[in-house]
Amino acid sequence: MLKTAVTFVLVFLMLLSVSAEAKKTRLTDNPLYGVTTTSPEEFLGYPLGQHLLRHDQVNYYLKEIAQQNPRVSLENTGSSHEGRQQLTAVITSVNNQQQLDKILQQRQQVKYLGDQSGPIVIWLAYSIHGDEASGAHAALKLSHMLATSEDKWVTNLLENAVVLITPSQNPDGMDRFSTWANGYAGKVAVSDPNHKEHKQGWPSGRSNHYLADLNRDWLFLRHPESQGRVALFHRWQPHYVGDFHEMGHNQTYFFQPGVPERTHPLTPAANQKLTIKLAAYYQAVLDDKKQSYFSRQLFDDFFYGKGSTYPDINGAIGVLFEQASARGQQQDSSNGIVRFNEAIDNQYATSISSLKGALALKSELQDYQTEFFSNKHQKPKKKKPRQSGRLISTANDNQRIKQLTALLSQHHIEYYYLTNPLTQGGGSFEVDSSIFVPDHQAQSSLLTALFDNRTEFNDPTFYDVSTWNLQHALNLTVRQNVKLELSVLSQTAPQFKQPKWSPKAVALLIDWRQQQAAAALQRLLSHGVQVKFAAKPFAIKSNNSQLDFPAGTLQIPLKQDGHSANDLNKMLLKLSQEMQLEITATNSSSSVSGIDLGSPDFKVVRPIKPLIISGKGTSIPEVGQIWYYMDSQLKVPTTLVDINNLSTIKLSNYSHIILAGGSYSGLDEKFARKLAPFTADGGIVIAQKGALAWLNKANFLKTSLRGERFYKQLFNGAGLTFDKKSSFSARQEIGGAIVELKLDKSHPMNFGISGNRLAVMKNKALGFAQATNDFSVAASYSSQPLLSGYMAQEYQSSFANSPAVIVESRGKGAVVALTDNLLFRNIWLGSEKLYANALYFIPALH
Repeated sequence: MLKTAVTFVLVFLMLLSVSAEAKKTRLTDNPLYGVTTTSPEEFLGYPLGQHLLRHDQVNYYLKEIAQQNPRVSLENTGSSHEGRQQLTAVITSVNNQQQLDKILQQRQQVKYLGDQSGPIVIWLAYSIHGDEASGAHAALKLSHMLATSEDKWVTNLLENAVVLITPSQNPDGMDRFSTWANGYAGKVAVSDPNHKEHKQGWPSGRSNHYLADLNRDWLFLRHPESQGRVALFHRWQPHYVGDFHEMGHNQTYFFQPGVPERTHPLTPAANQKLTIKLAAYYQAVLDDKKQSYFSRQLFDDFFYGKGSTYPDINGAIGVLFEQASARGQQQDSSNGIVRFNEAIDNQYATSISSLKGALALKSELQDYQTEFFSNKHQKPKKKKPRQSGRLISTANDNQRIKQLTALLSQHHIEYYYLTNPLTQGGGSFEVDSSIFVPDHQAQSSLLTALFDNRTEFNDPTFYDVSTWNLQHALNLTVRQNVKLELSVLSQTAPQFKQPKWSPKAVALLIDWRQQQAAAALQRLLSHGVQVKFAAKPFAIKSNNSQLDFPAGTLQIPLKQDGHSANDLNKMLLKLSQEMQLEITATNSSSSVSGIDLGSPDFKVVRPIKPLIISGKGTSIPEVGQIWYYMDSQLKVPTTLVDINNLSTIKLSNYSHIILAGGSYSGLDEKFARKLAPFTADGGIVIAQKGALAWLNKANFLKTSLRGERFYKQLFNGAGLTFDKKSSFSARQEIGGAIVELKLDKSHPMNFGISGNRLAVMKNKALGFAQATNDFSVAASYSSQPLLSGYMAQEYQSSFANSPAVIVESRGKGAVVALTDNLLFRNIWLGSEKLYANALYFIPALH
């Protein structure tokens, strides 16, 4: 009996050993055998979502699982303004990971060859607004699941797809918000919306370091976060992009499609059909969770500068997701308590459904992308030596054309340089400031969108701006439908020729029309160099020819205290090369015509020390745009002062007080009284948009204003039925239209502007009723102001010929009043010069 029992045990142990060996063999074939991948909870030491993540925690977690798990690798898309690294997890099968280089090569050719033989690429991107934190948390949970799951659908997904996961697209804003929300979260969650946890200080975490909304920067690429993001897009050329956001706490959950009538006309109909098909997957998962949602309302697919719409004009399907926001741990809403952990779960669920939907529609997504790029790209052939396209010039400003070509390159738009000057349509196109952009190329759809000039729309409602035409933003001369021989084109940029001047030179001249002239001026002032500017035009003799210089031209005398002529020559040569700045030497102070170089009409430029008012009551993006221009472009030390601290500030320490748009509701009239002696002693106040209303109310701005109340009286709603209320309200909005200004070219505010017309972005119903005198008006709206986008006829008629830029004298100083934002999203390079003039020239002429 004992022998039998022993035999049974031995046989049983042998069977267990064989079974275990068989199991071990089967698992050894799986590359994940023996792999331990840390979960977010293990990494953090607490449940995901218990505290809001910092960006460094996100990065450390991605690095850890990439080191641990063969399904995961990382893409680095550069750093934020504050130096935070931006990482994207690349998750796919081990086999695909080993062939990423081959897959990437194939993705680079999809625009040109239509090769869709590889896996589809799905990009899920989260939290581009730093205070929309649920997405970043869901991204970590999703990354761990994809890295470790052996579910059949997951292994099938990873064999057939490369999944890109970007948890945080706004590192600086994310850390600003998490610090705030964590700092005011109690041991017991407080759902009261008035609790400080849910009421961020100024500025909120939505924006980046320079207070920019990065989800409006996909086209303009003014910030490193955006540049890295768009580079990643074109490196992988994804088929599907999920763009995960949060919205107001009183909403539920939104996913696209958006309002059908507000889809941009350049977006293919097939794009929206696929968007609708994909929506069925989000519906199913949210219904299963009993989570309410909506679609086809509120949000649209119009402005291509957003994360959900940029893919639509680049051969992919972009989908916007919006989760009601707790802005902390939990918050009361009209739909009940919004809890952060539930928000994470919702974002995770729709992320899963996005992957399942994209996988199920793999062939349709591939076919759509192939069709999108088909017949667009054409390599030059000998039998077709001519190409049709746009001839673009920046009127002898080689720096502005450089900024344009950099932008086109980042969007993978082809362009060529001229090898010889051309004349087209009565305009001159010089080699160093002109390019040719062919119509027939892979990125032709995006090219058309960047120069879209429509003014007619079926629906006047816009979630963002109604236009963004680069011709107007960069003040370009554009000739369309130009046919050029390939022999006059080159892919190589013309070399900048470093200027040389004679040892007999008495002064150096910088034409103010050059884009980098203001930055060069600031550099010289920071080194204590005396610089003058011409208040009137003049001409000099150079190499037996006459050179004409407009008002605004800078003069650097080569004889001045503290700097030898040799040192100045070296400094200016270096500056010229670095900024590709044309500098002209003159051997005489005598002019051929106009003012001589020693004329009192050459005014000394005083060093500037600007102060920007910031804080609650000021526009976050507009303060950021002014700060970005001062700090990043001009590189002038700029003081930001909170509106609540102005009473302690001695204004005489500053040269300029700058007020961006805003209500300024927290600012009392005492500050206005402080402005009077400030300007009387030579200080300059620059104010725009909403700040003008406050200055007017405080009796500091003398020119009468017209605000929203005045303009709304122009609209007649008599006889309209209730269902027309929404469209009537939409007509009364100026969501963002490009309008034309006519300039007084003799006014110092307009020095350096080529031509007597200038385009600006208008997005506020504000104007001047009249000017105190004619010579205070630097610019007015033209008789037919609308250039591009939507603006109701009532506004067009009322703004026509009314002042837009006014300079009111105040003793030795002045008030520069702007009805519009001349630095809109820092892409409006055409009107930057007016800001520079207000900084450097207006003080000397008042």
